[in-house]
Amino acid sequence: MKKVKTVYDHIRANNIKTAILVVLFPIIFIALVFLGVWCVQPLNDAINTTTMVAIPTIVACVIWMLVSWAFGDSMMLNMAGAKQINDTDPDYRYVYKSVENIALAAGLPTPRVYVIEDTGLNAFATGRGPRDATVALTRGIIQKLDRLELEGVIAHEMSHIGNRDIRLSMFIITGIGVTVFIADMLARNMMYVRSDDSEKNNGAAVIMMVWLAFTIFNFAISPILRMAISRRREYAADACGAQITRNPRALADALRKISENSVIKKLDGQKTIATICIANPMRARAFMSEIFATHPPIKERIRRLEEMQSF
Repeated sequence: MKKVKTVYDHIRANNIKTAILVVLFPIIFIALVFLGVWCVQPLNDAINTTTMVAIPTIVACVIWMLVSWAFGDSMMLNMAGAKQINDTDPDYRYVYKSVENIALAAGLPTPRVYVIEDTGLNAFATGRGPRDATVALTRGIIQKLDRLELEGVIAHEMSHIGNRDIRLSMFIITGIGVTVFIADMLARNMMYVRSDDSEKNNGAAVIMMVWLAFTIFNFAISPILRMAISRRREYAADACGAQITRNPRALADALRKISENSVIKKLDGQKTIATICIANPMRARAFMSEIFATHPPIKERIRRLEEMQSF
């Protein structure tokens, strides 16, 4: 008989994944830089150049991670245009009470609650851990789901908090954010180093290859890492959320409604932030975006939840 995973199993798995990512991110990045520079420089020079690029980049990543650790949740909430609510707000009192009740059922501290003024149906959780977590819900999801369906969504987000998914997401968003920023800076610098001087041209070639390494990492490696991690996390959060409410049907019904319109205008195009939402907040685009989707198909998530209903 297959062992049923507990919350502690998910927490342990996410801690292991975080440790693996801490190792994989710099190794893959350094390998890409080295291979790119080696194409335009001798081996010894390529090793020296890679070292010169890797050290400041890793330092920048560490600094960026510390900043994100302290302010990352606030930055994401600001990006989404979210506003905090509490139990004294007459329009959203029942929403806050629902979050409070689900947190109690999950055995977790009550997170801060934010509302995103958007008609799309979506939600996400963020923060460093259960003691300083935040749940954000769109106005659309609050208005269009009934009480049980909304509790199912909240339980899903509380599962992400309990499973420490929010900490893993923070690391992914931070790490990718650094490489995207540096790639943009390199692209700008390439315009100023080109000339007839052969030494400067060689420098331009090196910068171009380093930029190429960053670009490959951002647009090929990162989506694969996000996809491999996020899809399993969503299935686990669905299952844990259904266990909290003892009502998998409610979450399945909520996902059906969410699938009709999950777009959040302010997050449309924000690929890294999309990984933390209950459903993809971006408009459907090219075929390749479906291949590298961070969320599993909603139909499959609904099917699994309906199977739980039969037990």
